[in-house]
Parts: sequence; structure tokens; C-alpha cells
Amino acid sequence: MIDNRTLQTLSNPHSPVAEAFRVARTNIEFSGVDQSIKTLLITSSMKGEGKSTVSSNLAVAFAQLGRKVLLVDADFRRPTLHRIFGLDNRHGITTSLLKKGDPLEFAHATAVPGLSVLPSGPIPPNPAELLMTAAMTAFLQRVVPLFDHVIFDAPPATIVTDAAILSTKVDGVVLVVRSGKVDRRLLKRCREQLDQVKANVLGVVVNGITRENEAYYYQYYYNSYYGQSQTPQRHKRRVRGKRGGSVADAVPTVREPQGLRVGQENDHSDA
Repeated sequence: MIDNRTLQTLSNPHSPVAEAFRVARTNIEFSGVDQSIKTLLITSSMKGEGKSTVSSNLAVAFAQLGRKVLLVDADFRRPTLHRIFGLDNRHGITTSLLKKGDPLEFAHATAVPGLSVLPSGPIPPNPAELLMTAAMTAFLQRVVPLFDHVIFDAPPATIVTDAAILSTKVDGVVLVVRSGKVDRRLLKRCREQLDQVKANVLGVVVNGITRENEAYYYQYYYNSYYGQSQTPQRHKRRVRGKRGGSVADAVPTVREPQGLRVGQENDHSDA
């Protein structure tokens, strides 16, 4: 059974949460100045920041444009997508890579027209090495022409090398950060690791902005974006000082490299 609480873009498409993911979708599309973003990697600096929620909702949001989307669970250590979409995880991408068979043999159609999900399959003994094989290259060569977007949900980048390896094979990377939880030094190390392999980091999705500060947050960034008069200093302090509330009050916030953010509520956290 699909986890409707996580998939707000599907279960509640008119909600502020769903709108926030549509904004993220737009920001990703406009970030591809020199090339279209067909293959996308979602990762984080540590576990529990909501990367699987973000990747799932972004996949739904792209499919709702009438596009063909393949969502791949590339977290071979702590797979999550099969639970979100209610799928069998006995077979998946790891099965295909090891068998070197049809890479889409174990992909599942979903309730969203155009969206297919390929679960991770059995956890392999050598996840990083598997991503570096010729079979993985062949997988990409096979599936990319068949879909408008291929989205990978990868493990946290600072814990294992999987995300860094896969980031060299995709058009863009999105980092998911939970405000008030992630260590700034860890986040900096995450970015440095991705920079070392020349990953194309498109931007950041920030979780953990509390409902309490939402009005102040909007006023500050609305004024900043439209070049209006400066927001009173008390508003800026309020925004900075009240981040990092409970999971029940978490707000995902989209940040482009240029600084535009849009925030809405979300109350679910995962890998």
C-alpha cells in the first residue's frame, strides 16, 4: 500500500506541501542552463534528513507534467522506496546488475501515470563496487533514452562513497538538509566530497523550518526576491533563531543556488 502521508504530491496535490515540491521541480528544471536535467541524484549529508521523501515527491511531481519518470532506489544499504510505494523488494536494480539482464525487468508501474519505480532489491555485499561496474553503465545507457527523467535516491554522501560515485554519472545532484539537525561541518564535508568528483550540485532542499516562523520567513524572502525595502532586523533574527523544530512541525524549503526559497509544511521524515 502506498504511504499517502509521505506522498503528499499524490494524496493531497492541492496542499502547500505539494506546491513546495512543484516549486522544487521548477527550480531544478531552470537550473539546467546548458543542458536539460534528465538524470538526477538525491542525497544528504547524514541519515534521517528526508531524502527518500524528497525523491519520491519530486518523481511524482515530474510525472504529473505528463512525463515518463523512473525512480530508482540506489540506496543499497538502507532502501526505503519499496515501503513508500508498497512494493516487493525481493528483486530490484541490484538483481538486474548482478544478472546483467533487462534493467527494467523489476520496475513497477505506479498509480501515477508515467511513473515507474525500481526498488533496490537484495542488499549486495559490495554496494560501491556494484555502482562502478560496466553493468551500471549499461543500465544507464539502456534506461535514460526511455524516460524523460531518471531519479536516483542515494545514500548519505558523507557516510559511504556510493553517492559520490553515482553523482559522476548523472546530470545533477540535489542535497537534502534538515535544519537544526545537520552539523555544518558535516554538510561542508559533504559538499567538498561532491566537488572533488566534479558533481553538478543544483541546490538544496531544506527541511525543519517550523510553522511558527513561517510568516516571518516568507516576508523576509519575499522582500529580498522582489527588491523591496529591507525586512526589520527582528524578522531576520526570528527566522534564524527558530529553525529546527519537531518533525511534526517540519517545513521543507527549496533553495536554489541563487538564493530563492519557497517553504511549506511537511510532517514526515525518513532516510
